[in-house]
Amino acid sequence: MKKLKTNIDKWLDKQDKRWQGLPVGKQHRYALYFFVIYLLLTATVIVKIWDDAGTSQKGMAIEPIENPVLKNLKTNKNRIDERE
Repeated sequence: MKKLKTNIDKWLDKQDKRWQGLPVGKQHRYALYFFVIYLLLTATVIVKIWDDAGTSQKGMAIEPIENPVLKNLKTNKNRIDERE
């Protein structure tokens, strides 16, 4: 397990060095792009939730739960009764 952690640490260090090697202007631009994408995704999710909440049904239909096994037994009994 330690070897896996070491490999992950090496990979993260490599990525950090690549990031630090970029000019500061590019770092700012990339950070801005990621932030704008994050804001767009967040706004999209919020609008979708708001829309779903606004168009949902106002009431909830509460009905008893039917046991499918008993339902099948009743239909089988009716079939037997019809044959007789």
